[in-house]
Amino acid sequence: MSSIQTLEAEQGKQSEAPAAPSQHAPLYPGAPPAQPPKPLPQLLLYMCAATVIGITQALGMSFISVSIQQIAGPLKATTTEATWMLAAYLVPNASLTLMLFKMRQQFGLRRFAEVSIVLYVLVNLCHLWIDNYQAAIVMRFFAGVAAAPMSSIAILYMLEGLPREKKLSIGISSAMTVISLGTPLAGLMAPVLLDYGGLQRLYIFEIGLALVSLALIYKLPLVSGERVKVISRNDLIAFGFLFVGMGALTVALTVGRLYWWTEKPWIGWLMVVGVASLTIMVLMETHRENPLVDIKWITSAEIIHFTGALLIFRIILSEQSSGARGFFMMLGLSNEQLRGLYIVMIVATIAAGVTCAALIKPGRVAAMHGFALVLLIIGTWLDSQATSLTRPEQMYLSQTLIAFAAGLYLPPAMLIGFMAALKRGPSYILSFIIVFLTTQRVGGILGSALFGSFVTWREQIHSAALAKDITGGDPLVSQRLAQLAGAYGQSIGDVALRKAEGAMLFASQVRQQAYVLAYNDAFRFTSLLACVALAVLIIDVAFERWENGRAAAEGLAA
Repeated sequence: MSSIQTLEAEQGKQSEAPAAPSQHAPLYPGAPPAQPPKPLPQLLLYMCAATVIGITQALGMSFISVSIQQIAGPLKATTTEATWMLAAYLVPNASLTLMLFKMRQQFGLRRFAEVSIVLYVLVNLCHLWIDNYQAAIVMRFFAGVAAAPMSSIAILYMLEGLPREKKLSIGISSAMTVISLGTPLAGLMAPVLLDYGGLQRLYIFEIGLALVSLALIYKLPLVSGERVKVISRNDLIAFGFLFVGMGALTVALTVGRLYWWTEKPWIGWLMVVGVASLTIMVLMETHRENPLVDIKWITSAEIIHFTGALLIFRIILSEQSSGARGFFMMLGLSNEQLRGLYIVMIVATIAAGVTCAALIKPGRVAAMHGFALVLLIIGTWLDSQATSLTRPEQMYLSQTLIAFAAGLYLPPAMLIGFMAALKRGPSYILSFIIVFLTTQRVGGILGSALFGSFVTWREQIHSAALAKDITGGDPLVSQRLAQLAGAYGQSIGDVALRKAEGAMLFASQVRQQAYVLAYNDAFRFTSLLACVALAVLIIDVAFERWENGRAAAEGLAA
């Protein structure tokens, strides 16, 4: 958190940074020159296109994550095997941002957008011929490749036509809000689509959205700037190591907790390959005259702090994306029973985006982040009081607070980092975009892996503790076993078999209670993590003000 104030302070140090671009200069090499604001009807059309494109990309990834159990059956795979579809999608998605940004510079925004959407449509069409698990894995990989540029294109469409001073407020807030709607929207739509046509209907819906996006992109072209040759052979080599490194780590983090980290040697080898490949890439970039990514700037203190703040926030947000939904799935609820919760999350996210667009300014970033952390502390602590009888209605308030905090945190973070990079020079913008998008994608995967692993670990501890306290001679235990065995009285005549079934049901209930306690521990831990983050932010703000006051006093004395 300490980087936020540092980055804000850097914006005032004009003598240490290049002058900001003129009103009509492009933001970075290859970017389109600044255009006059578009008329309101045309501006609304571009913002509508951004919304459709952003939702198309977000749903493509979220449909799989919220429907793993329903998708596994038609593909004749287990839930664990079906999770490889998610891993295959995320492997290219986590690392392609770097090369895609340079491709936009070299080939022009308009051609980049048009080619990207055509590839996305074609890949989605190929899904209609999938009839087995192996083919599904391959196609999800190519879907991840095709979808990688879609979020960037959505952001560009949201910024297109806005006045320059509004791009970093209304533009960024709106774009981040649209992209954040993927999971709750997928949770609402997936059950209906699967009920009325199975997996094929899900793919047809994706194709329909992709075709609408195709029409919008060709009807509403982006303005391209001057093409600049920025991709070299060494860039491709460096990207190769980045792709292997990020891909290996993404696979390990996605499926590692399912196979368990220490049970399968290949999980460790994947992590070794990932770290080694990224290390080679960093060493190459450090000694290049024109590196693909400015490693020295990325490893500077303020950017490390900035990256750490974003990662911690993404880990805390896994309470909503993995925690609350996973908790209800463990209790036996389905997506149909979570519709109210998804609607609450959508409304809160949109409300946060509107609020953020109205309030966002560089000087308000720390206050907005502090308020978001307070909401996270309250929301996660409320969730930690859950029981096996808790239903989605009891979490409407807490999940509203968490969704609102998410929408309030990310746009200011992107704004302050972007402006800090811009002050240092256009060449730093690429490095910042990589830092931001990578922390969001990798942070989401890491947060889900850590949250799920923590729940599994705590469940084992609680299960052992509960089993230790349960004895056959306890009259309450005997009474409960008799009640559960009696539930099978109409269907099982054999007394011994009936008692065995009752004992199995009792063991299942004990394990469910252990999971409830484990989720409560995880919710409390995320609340504690948010408290620590808030404390660090307050200390940093106080220290920054003290330093500014001392510097002002020394200036007056001189």
